[in-house]
Amino acid sequence: MLSFTPYENPTYFVILGIALIPLVIGLLYGKRSHLYETLVSLAFLLLTFGGPKWSTQGVALVVYIIFEMLLTWGYSVYRKRGQNKGYIFYFAVILAILPLTIVKVTPAVDGGNNSLIGFLGISYLTFRAVQTIMEIRDGTIKNFSLKIFIPFMLFFPTISSGPIDRYRRFEGDFTTVPDQDKYLKMLGKGLHYIFLGFLYKFLLAYFFGTILMPKLAHTAMIHRGGFLDLSWSVLGYMYCYSADLFFDFAGYSLFAVGISYFMGIETPMNFNRPWQSKNIKDFWNRWHITLSFWFRDFIFMRLVFWFMKHKTFKKPTTTSNVVYFINMGIMGFWHGVTWFYITYGLFHAAALIINDAWLRYKKKHQDSIPHNKFTEYFAIFFTANVVCFSFLIFSGFLNTLWFTK
Repeated sequence: MLSFTPYENPTYFVILGIALIPLVIGLLYGKRSHLYETLVSLAFLLLTFGGPKWSTQGVALVVYIIFEMLLTWGYSVYRKRGQNKGYIFYFAVILAILPLTIVKVTPAVDGGNNSLIGFLGISYLTFRAVQTIMEIRDGTIKNFSLKIFIPFMLFFPTISSGPIDRYRRFEGDFTTVPDQDKYLKMLGKGLHYIFLGFLYKFLLAYFFGTILMPKLAHTAMIHRGGFLDLSWSVLGYMYCYSADLFFDFAGYSLFAVGISYFMGIETPMNFNRPWQSKNIKDFWNRWHITLSFWFRDFIFMRLVFWFMKHKTFKKPTTTSNVVYFINMGIMGFWHGVTWFYITYGLFHAAALIINDAWLRYKKKHQDSIPHNKFTEYFAIFFTANVVCFSFLIFSGFLNTLWFTK
């Protein structure tokens, strides 16, 4: 059986283009065939998890979807009966997160071996499932339907690495057909995003990640001197890795969004010129937007509300500072149970706390602090370098540089 990693092989795009033709024609004439969309999704899931992967990742995906489907449906039935016990909600969320937790923890406790229940995209599917449960509990999802939830979970353009959509937003697109003028504009945008994705992923990411970065890594390893060795080659590696990370991930996200548009689904964008950010909070409003907003809405804001409701801390600033560390620590842990991922998360928590303190100071002393083009460009330059240093931590290269012989 053929097997392709999404958006990595030219053949994948050829097959995808052929498969989308009937769907595009139907949407142009105001028709949406959920049956055909389902068949296309299943076909591309087979391409993603086919071959040798099917015996492991494919089976894990099927079992996982059935588990999350029954859990979410069961909780929706419970809420429809007018029940809203807090411990039931927490138990449902814990169960929804449990498979992902096992997948993330297993390599750390089992000598680097991956969990048998893991598969490509489990993180992003877990975010969708947990978000749905939380919004059912809040009452914002009033009419939960498995006919929407299953296509929402298995929407193949975004299944492996996002962007992370929301149930209600997806439902609005999935149950309607855009008028012809709107759909033509969506096709134009989709085509633009796909070509831009090719530039990002197959040219720029290839140059930085495949050609340049290994050379800089080799040079840095040869000339490393000690624990605090920050040679020019390490600095070059830092910038190169940051560029590769952005262009590779942004390219993939553009493919996912572009294909979604072809299918009449306006999947949210994941990046919005992050290297123009004026501070670290602005950066997180522009970088991996669907992930950062998910953490903001479903972890940060809820923890802030809970702490303030129970008057855990006297000052609101203390509350937000503590929650920054919890929120970003969880984000670091989500990437993997290693010191460099968790340090990356805590580094950003500290950066956000310092940033908030600076903004409060600026607000009080705005008359004495200059604001002009130079300070604006300096803020962008400074933010970009802070971010690049955090990506150097994230890359794990310092671990290789310091702790390998």
